Amino acid sequence: MQSGISASQELQAEFNSLLSSPSTFGLIVGIEKESLVPLTTLPSQGPSFLENLGSLQSHLEPNVPLYILLRRYDDIPRLTAISYVPDTAHVRQKMLFASTRLALVRELGSEHFRETIFVTTADELSESGFKKHDAHSQLAAPLTEEERTLGEVKRAEQEAGSGTGTREIHLSKSFAMPVAEDAVAALKDLGQDDGRVVAMLKINPESESVELLPESPRPASIAELAKAISTTEPRFTFYRFKHTHNGAEQSPVLFFYTCPLTAGNKSIKKRMLYPLMKRAVLEIAGKEAGLSLEKKFEVEEPSEITEQSVMEDLHPKTTARSGFSRPKRPGR
Repeated sequence: MQSGISASQELQAEFNSLLSSPSTFGLIVGIEKESLVPLTTLPSQGPSFLENLGSLQSHLEPNVPLYILLRRYDDIPRLTAISYVPDTAHVRQKMLFASTRLALVRELGSEHFRETIFVTTADELSESGFKKHDAHSQLAAPLTEEERTLGEVKRAEQEAGSGTGTREIHLSKSFAMPVAEDAVAALKDLGQDDGRVVAMLKINPESESVELLPESPRPASIAELAKAISTTEPRFTFYRFKHTHNGAEQSPVLFFYTCPLTAGNKSIKKRMLYPLMKRAVLEIAGKEAGLSLEKKFEVEEPSEITEQSVMEDLHPKTTARSGFSRPKRPGR
């Protein structure tokens, strides 16, 4: 989930220094007073990543979450963003760091990061841990010309006589993407009190169009919704969440953008088209379908979507402000 926490000016300054200074190996980041702040700078100990990696372990505690930004590659993008969230950390801290990790990379500039890693133990950040990660991920080669120019991907021509109506979403003069009419119709139906409960959209990377997934189940809870969302491919999911709060029935429409970190999601088009299209899809939902979204959430894995976190965002607890209390007299 998105937490609303943003990067401080101090963090921006330290991050710029990390980018420009080869003598800096890494930057450790924490959350203080609802802001991302720099905690420690790691100086380079040698020319290689593994030589420098040893200096990280002393900063890791078994119950304290951290974000760790490391200079790992010689070619741009050089950095690796790590979310270190131990299982033994306080539940609230785990939720806070998990919900903010996407915002950290986005605010500092996702173009600076070759990869993002989520770990729960210090062993995963050792030399053997990185070797296991690399073997599992099969890290992609440095950016190709196709990747660097993907922002100008041209809309694929639609097959003549397909019989499927489309609505074009224009992002710029050189980037447009059609959205199927049945997808717009599904969003409109979702806006009706007696209409559908969920509408899931996906991007077809071959035709470069936004499509409606086949009829989905009617999840009666957030848990059922999370199970219905793909764990291997990105999705745009619109959900009417019928629930009761303080004795009153409510049915807000929520938006979830999920982008799992799986082998099936390594395609450059899948990695880039979804973030590019998210805002445009939301505009279509609002302007074309007339949907009023109560909350928008952005997560990687569907398993991160829980009823507790959704309810906390929809109905944040407010603490009553107490009146002035006269200090007790000495000796009392």
